[in-house]
Amino acid sequence: MSALHGLATRALRGLDPEDAHTLAIRALQAGLGPVGGADDPILATTLAGMALPNPVGLAPGFDKNAQVFGPMLRAGFGFVECGTVTPKPQAGNPRPRLFRLSEDRAVINRMGFNNEGLEAFAARLARRGAGQGVVGANIGANKDSEDRAADYVACLKRLWGLASYFTVNISSPNTPGLRALQTKAALEDLLGRLAEARDSLPPAGRVPMFLKVAPDLEDAEVEAITEVVAAHGLSGIIVSNTTIGRPALRSRFRDEAGGLSGAPLKGLAAERLERFAEAAQGRLTLIGAGGIASGADAYARIRAGASAVQLYSALVFEGPGLATRIKRELAQRLRADGFASLGDAVGAK
Repeated sequence: MSALHGLATRALRGLDPEDAHTLAIRALQAGLGPVGGADDPILATTLAGMALPNPVGLAPGFDKNAQVFGPMLRAGFGFVECGTVTPKPQAGNPRPRLFRLSEDRAVINRMGFNNEGLEAFAARLARRGAGQGVVGANIGANKDSEDRAADYVACLKRLWGLASYFTVNISSPNTPGLRALQTKAALEDLLGRLAEARDSLPPAGRVPMFLKVAPDLEDAEVEAITEVVAAHGLSGIIVSNTTIGRPALRSRFRDEAGGLSGAPLKGLAAERLERFAEAAQGRLTLIGAGGIASGADAYARIRAGASAVQLYSALVFEGPGLATRIKRELAQRLRADGFASLGDAVGAK
């Protein structure tokens, strides 16, 4: 079956990237996805109090509309983050808006939070069975919103009790002005309003909340963001989203506008994670993302302070069996270095 999935991955790479993604979602809905085996017990861990069978998560952007979180959990991911979802449906930016940079093992996207909206998203999460696994909701704001903080609050309230955790996405470069929410004053306002809404909702629905940040931050911004997140009682930070930077790239799509992800992001995302770990000093749970494509990549982020990792772009090039390969390599490295559990390796660097 793995050979068949490999053939399917190569066939999809011959299509327009967005068309290939749509076909992949349909195949997963039809039950044609891979099935991961039992996880090595050494990989079992907790993430902000959530029990995970393994620390390898699927980043948002793949399952924008909460359509295939079940198949992706069955494929071997320890947790799945759906979204980004906005209160109102929106088409996103004009096509083409997704580019596969094969020579660079990278992707550039300027999707623009295209999604079916909050009601469709909530309806699908509501059908999630008890004990099906950890499924997070990545929430955002509509492009034309006059009060973006209110959009985040609306998403939080509507999805309360339906998601295993929430991620506040203020770091996409594809919604004009969104990254300005990372400034201290704007972030204080946003997280303050979210905290107020959270505290007014039934305690039974209270789950971890993370902030997702850009890698394109200065050290002073890292310090400020960390303090604001800690002050408002969020569980942690996801480091990081795509970059607007452009390192040396070979692909003919290298100058396309949008966020760059994949292999060229690895170094920057890893460095920013280390900086956030230094600033947090154990007060916050960190999730590492950006350029992760192997067990060695995942292990390095965990030793740098991440309690779990997320990936997406590498699936474009490695196929759906990637999660299983990363887990196998990660377990081998943990044992080789004498760790009894994954949790023991977090921050061991």
